[in-house]
Amino acid sequence: MINNWWVTRPQRKLNNIPDVLMCCAEVSLNQEWTGNRNIHLLLEESLEKAGIKRVGTRRDQTGGGGRTYLAWASSLGLVFMQEETNKLRLTLAGEAIMAGEPPVAILKHQILRYQFPSSYSLSRGVRVNERFKIRPFRFLLRLLSDSRIEYLTQDEIGKVIIVEAENETDRCYNNVVDCVLAYRQHGDLSLVADFAQRYPSSRGVNINNPYGNLLDVANTIQIWLEYTQLAKRDEDGNLRIISEKADEVSAILSENLSFIDRPDSHEYFQRKYGVDPKRRKDTRNLLESEIVTAKMLTEHRIKQAFITESLKHPISKITIDLIDRISEKIGEDVKFVEETLIKLYPRGAVGSFMTEYFEMAFRGRDNATEFELATVELFKSVFGFEALHVGPIGLTPDVLLLSDEDGYCGIIDNKAYSKYTINNDHRNRMITNYLGGLQTYYNGSLPLSFFSYIAGGFGTNIDAQIADIVRTTSVHGSAVSVHNIIKLAENHASAPMPHNRIREIFSVDRQVLLSDVTG
Repeated sequence: MINNWWVTRPQRKLNNIPDVLMCCAEVSLNQEWTGNRNIHLLLEESLEKAGIKRVGTRRDQTGGGGRTYLAWASSLGLVFMQEETNKLRLTLAGEAIMAGEPPVAILKHQILRYQFPSSYSLSRGVRVNERFKIRPFRFLLRLLSDSRIEYLTQDEIGKVIIVEAENETDRCYNNVVDCVLAYRQHGDLSLVADFAQRYPSSRGVNINNPYGNLLDVANTIQIWLEYTQLAKRDEDGNLRIISEKADEVSAILSENLSFIDRPDSHEYFQRKYGVDPKRRKDTRNLLESEIVTAKMLTEHRIKQAFITESLKHPISKITIDLIDRISEKIGEDVKFVEETLIKLYPRGAVGSFMTEYFEMAFRGRDNATEFELATVELFKSVFGFEALHVGPIGLTPDVLLLSDEDGYCGIIDNKAYSKYTINNDHRNRMITNYLGGLQTYYNGSLPLSFFSYIAGGFGTNIDAQIADIVRTTSVHGSAVSVHNIIKLAENHASAPMPHNRIREIFSVDRQVLLSDVTG
């Protein structure tokens, strides 16, 4: 029995969950799952072909790797086994991801409702100790919102919280706070003497490395919480609530959310847990079996190719280029591919790509070019600008935006940091080279309307720094966090806005707020 919080982790990041669901659906259509080793092996092979799972020798030929990935999806309430038919089914949340809904919104919903006990935590081979009755990620947000705590380290999560936090009572919560503060004061000396015996790994007690397994779990928990875009590790590795999300976290914690009942009843629990954010209950009648036709299988392959593309590129509409790429990839008729994509994804799937874009904004200088190119593609594919990557020219901003629609140009400088501030060197470069030297990288006639910085987040003095550049150059400017860029893209996907409105947003002469984007 596992005596700590537990999350399965065939991969620590959740980015590949849409592809995993596609592979599960591909091999399980109209097939029984339990005890069907051929299907398990087919899933494993499908995951390997998709580049999700590393290719293995599979000496035992049991399909264990495929089952592990299926358990991952099941633990998040995305799939379940239908009792009457023994067939694998998607929950409503799983269906929503397959339909191209933004995966972050859906998985955030699932992560915040993740609980012990659950159908997964009670399952054979897992069996998390029944002393835990807790929503772990909500509990962590509560700690991060507490002025006594404010941040959490991987050690604090792994050595203290995931073993001490049993429930959500005030008594337990305050005990955990005291234990975290004691750990900050005394380190490992604050832990119980028989720690290794109380909290052994799945392979048993490891006196030489009693914390290794717990720290692995803690690391995965941090990554999952970061995926929700509510919290992020800073430069020192400390997990903190993202400042722009403080109000959202407060609203989440104020919600009176009941535990999902009957975790020992797999289908009942999974169908309740797997209700997506837009619906209240799962009322589907899944006993009416559907005959799987060749057309349905082809549609599925098109969906799988589309989801894979949407994770790599922002897709705001179905284009001829996209149709041709998918048609060539799966070897199907162009006309049928076009009809299927327009039917299933009439508004594209911008949200899938934005998961990756969010992460790029925090990766630092080593991956700066990747962030710049993604910004070019975002403004080109989603917002309809002519966007040019001019950074490689030298002493130039990263991105030049051209709007023939409203007759202006703008410049963007990407900064992949969690709290970017404009130092003196960057200030002078913006004033002298980027704004003052426009003609060195643009020979057109469109007037320059704004400059903007896009970053993971900004320091507290960013408004004053933007205002200083605006006063010096008489060019409007702004700073936009990646969170608000994502919100802007989501809003635009559902209700396209003209370029003059985008110009207004990027010309506020301060940091762009959520109210600027949604107002």
